[in-house]
Amino acid sequence: MRRLLPLLLACAALLPAQNDPERIEWFRDLGFGLFLHWSLDSQVGSVISHSLVGADEEYIERFQNELPRSFNPTKFDAKEWARLAKLAGFRYVVFTAKHHSGFCMFHTETTDYSIEHTPFERDVTREIVEAFREEGIAIGIYFSPDDFHFLHNQGTLISRRRPEVLTNNNPALLEYDRKQVRELYTKYGSVEVFFIDGEPEGLKQLAWEIQPKTVVTRGEIETPEQYTPGLPLDGPWEGNLTMGVQWQYRPTNDTLKSGTELIETLVETRAKGGNLLLNIAPHPDGDIPKEQADRLREIALWMMVNRDSIYGTRTWIITNEGPIWFTKKKDEKTVYAFVTGEPWKYAE
Repeated sequence: MRRLLPLLLACAALLPAQNDPERIEWFRDLGFGLFLHWSLDSQVGSVISHSLVGADEEYIERFQNELPRSFNPTKFDAKEWARLAKLAGFRYVVFTAKHHSGFCMFHTETTDYSIEHTPFERDVTREIVEAFREEGIAIGIYFSPDDFHFLHNQGTLISRRRPEVLTNNNPALLEYDRKQVRELYTKYGSVEVFFIDGEPEGLKQLAWEIQPKTVVTRGEIETPEQYTPGLPLDGPWEGNLTMGVQWQYRPTNDTLKSGTELIETLVETRAKGGNLLLNIAPHPDGDIPKEQADRLREIALWMMVNRDSIYGTRTWIITNEGPIWFTKKKDEKTVYAFVTGEPWKYAE
C-alpha cells in the first residue's frame, strides 16, 4: 500500500482542478448562449421548483404524484428548437436536465421521478442534445445538486438554506447526484458546458474527471442573474437573463423584454467581457410561445448583420462612451461600435 500511495497521489495531481484555460477562451469566444428552463411544473405556470420550498405535505404530494401523470408535451420538437436557436445566433445551449424539484428530464436508473415515467416517456434531454449538436451548437447541461424529491423521501424539510440540504452535509444526496452526473457525462456524448446550480464540490471534479474539456460555469465563474454588472468583472463571466418575468413558462401577466432590449443587453454584456445566456420558457405542451419565438427572430435579423461583433470579441480599452458601446476582435485589428438607445429609423 505504501508503494501505491505516491502513484495514487501523482494520478490525483493530474486530474483537473479548474477549467482548462484554452477551453475558457473557447467559451468566451462563443459569446451567446440559449438557456432552456422547462420541467413538469410548467403545467401550472409556477416559478420552476421553488413552489415546493416551505410547502405543506399535501401540496408536495400533489406536485410529486400528480404532475408526472399529466405531463405529456406532444408538441415538443427538439429539431425545431435547434433550428430556431441556430437562426438566432446562439452558439451554445444549456438545458435544465434536473432542477431543484428533483424531476429528471432524462432517462435515469437512479429514480422513477423522471420523464421516462410520464405519458410522454421520451428522453427529452437526449433529443435536445442530439438536435442542437446536429446544428453545430455546443451542448450545456444545467444540473441542480439540491433535490427536493430526494430530500422529501429522506424526511428532510425542503429548503435551500438549511445545512442538511447541501451535498457537503448530506453524503447520501451527494452520492445520488454523482450517479446522475455520471449518467449525463457518459451517455450523452460531449458535454461542453456544465452549470451547477448549488454546491459544486464533488460534482465539478467528477465532470472534469470524465470529460476534462468541459467548462464549468456556475460553480467556477461568476454568473450574475437578471442584471449586467456596472463594470467588467475580473475573469470570464456569464450573465443569465430571462426574456420574461420568471425562468419557466408563465401563462398570464408576463412582461417580455423587447427585441431591442435583449439585443442591447447582449451588446453591453459583450462590451464588458461577458457571455450572455438568454433564457426562454417553453410551453408545457412543448411548443415555444409565439411571443418568445418572435423575439428570437428579431435577434436573428440583427445577428445576420452584426454577428462578427459578438463572436470572438473582447473588451476594448473602454467599454462605452455614453450610449455607444465597443468590442474588439481578439487579434486587436478590429473595433466595433454600437449605437444604442436610438429609435429605429424606418424607410430612411
